[in-house]
Amino acid sequence: MPQVQGSNILKMLKDEAPEDRRINSFPEPYRLEYTPYHTINFSERAYKKCLEEKINWLKLSKVIVIGDVSVGKTSIVNRFCKKIFDSNYKSTIGVDFEVERFDILRVPYNLQIWDTAGQERFKSIAQSYYRGTQAIIVVFDYTNVESLYHCKNWLSEALTASSSLCPFIFLVGTKLDLMKKYALKNMEVSVKKVAKRINAEYWSVSSKTGKNVNNLFFRIAALCFEESIKRELELKEKEVLIGTKLTSSNKNDQREFKSKCEGLKCVK
Repeated sequence: MPQVQGSNILKMLKDEAPEDRRINSFPEPYRLEYTPYHTINFSERAYKKCLEEKINWLKLSKVIVIGDVSVGKTSIVNRFCKKIFDSNYKSTIGVDFEVERFDILRVPYNLQIWDTAGQERFKSIAQSYYRGTQAIIVVFDYTNVESLYHCKNWLSEALTASSSLCPFIFLVGTKLDLMKKYALKNMEVSVKKVAKRINAEYWSVSSKTGKNVNNLFFRIAALCFEESIKRELELKEKEVLIGTKLTSSNKNDQREFKSKCEGLKCVK
């Protein structure tokens, strides 16, 4: 299990994003009918902030990957971060993580991706790392229908432990390469119901072929980035509003004091 400290994370950060990690237009969902997040463009406020201000401080969002054992969580992470696929991988013990660098609207941005163990005996360990999560990827295996029906429980436990107010939720089906078209179509009837029940955006991926994996993480990065910019702007607006009220209050106090003191002589 990794000892996670700020210095360890900083060492993993890249000086610049590779060409294939640069985002200048908002990534689309897998299917429009399978998402509760209908953002199709970066907001004008985000564009303005990124273009007019030089943002050079660290931006990082935390993503956790959860689900039953052997559904392909590690394979998704390895395909995206390391561009590899190994069918003989060893099960994750506790947790592991990767930090992936993007440039979004020319702003440095990082996803901290946590790969968690699916075994019951490691569940309490993994949950201790859920705090502060901005996005949750709930993974199921198309060839194991039971793993789909366990997703609701995995998500419920993650939300309880994460303490985040409203993280983005993604329901991701793996091993697409093993599915026939008719079987996938039948499976997606149930998937759509589960996605709607847990208010998640649905994605279909294959770690073996790489299909849709990059698009999934690009979508997550863009949504998290837009949300972080939104929260930053709201925080600044609150600070300005509070500062204005305080200034106004001080001026009123000064006027009141002056009116009371007029005609009086100060006594030293």
